[in-house]
Amino acid sequence: MERPTRQRERNTETEELAQETEDERACPECESASLTNSADQGELVCDDCGLILETDNIDRGPEWRAFNHSERQSKSRVGAPTTQTMHDKGLTTQIGWQDKDAYGRSLSAEKRSQMNRLRKWQERVRTKDAGERNLQFALSETDRMASALGVPRSVREVSSVIYRRALSEDLIRGRSIEAVAASALYAACRKEGIPRSLEEVTHVARVEQKEIGRTYRYIARELELGMRPVDPQKYVPRFCSSLDLSEEVQSKANEVIEASAAEGLLSGKSPTGYAAAAIYAASLLCNEKKTQREVADVAQVTEVTIRNRYQEQIEAMGIQ
Repeated sequence: MERPTRQRERNTETEELAQETEDERACPECESASLTNSADQGELVCDDCGLILETDNIDRGPEWRAFNHSERQSKSRVGAPTTQTMHDKGLTTQIGWQDKDAYGRSLSAEKRSQMNRLRKWQERVRTKDAGERNLQFALSETDRMASALGVPRSVREVSSVIYRRALSEDLIRGRSIEAVAASALYAACRKEGIPRSLEEVTHVARVEQKEIGRTYRYIARELELGMRPVDPQKYVPRFCSSLDLSEEVQSKANEVIEASAAEGLLSGKSPTGYAAAAIYAASLLCNEKKTQREVADVAQVTEVTIRNRYQEQIEAMGIQ
């Protein structure tokens, strides 16, 4: 007799399950339709007479136990989620650097040498061409600068997506990788509403501010990012915190900026300079005086900028 194929067996099992679903099952002993699946023993039991109809059912649940919601959330059969911040999106494996086995014991000299060779070849096979090596270096630079700026994970993801788009559109040709990575990070900060000025990005980057600004404008135009002007009020909380100023000064600085915006004075002005001047004016109005030098150092602007913006803001508020 010819043995049926796997496909024929699957079709037979599917037909049997469909037939069982259509016909309502009942207990052959008491003809009761009240049947229960025992999750712990994998049995189909009649609730009325206790007859066991089936045994060894397939348990499709997890192999681990969880006693509360937090334990259930922490356990999973899958690995880490994919991320745009790694050139391979986190799908490849990595070999640990601890040189210890599963029991925490140190490896022998021979095994350590073997693991070093494995790590070296693992790094080589992760990047198959120059484009992936370019992307790997750029994303590592983005991660370094983002850590120095203290921006959240979402900004790093957006920055990686912008750099990948620039790479696919061939916008990096003729430009340094560091400049494009810094420009993508600055664009991501503006997209996510995280107040980081171009001066702060330049401070953690390895290229000049002029090159970052020029590259940023080029990428924003070619990729049609549609950047909105930065609101100076977004810088006020961080600057006030660095200067140890009270909530009253912060609130007054926001009032100064709103009054200046109503007069149309924000157009074409640096948002960091305007925020710094508003904080300086608010500190004087609230009797928590800070010098122009102190405010300028925190905002990374010049004292001349603060004086010019301060005069405009005072006139806008009608203060003599």
